[in-house]
Amino acid sequence: MSAVEQYARAHIVTDAAQDPPAVPVALRYDPEADPPRVHITLPGRNEWAFARDLLEQGLRAPAAAGDVRIWPCGRVQAVMEFHSPHGVAVVQFDSKTLIRFLRKTYSATPVRH
Repeated sequence: MSAVEQYARAHIVTDAAQDPPAVPVALRYDPEADPPRVHITLPGRNEWAFARDLLEQGLRAPAAAGDVRIWPCGRVQAVMEFHSPHGVAVVQFDSKTLIRFLRKTYSATPVRH
């Protein structure tokens, strides 16, 4: 099985008057190194890893585990909130991007029943 890597664009949510431009984000899943987790890398080498199930749950309803919270935002977007000792990052994605990534991960490693 090979690793799944997908590049996407997302918006860092701020309290600025204008919407900031989209930033590049890397979505990664390596079934051999870390089967149950996905990795999200933001600019500045900020990386979070969390359960693939959390991502799937968060696309349907608010979900949280540890320092990561995910929830749907309207019909076509999802928000991820990452907490660290340095602060909080709130990132908005197109849901279809995350769904496409999840489908690729399930092709690499199906869900075990």
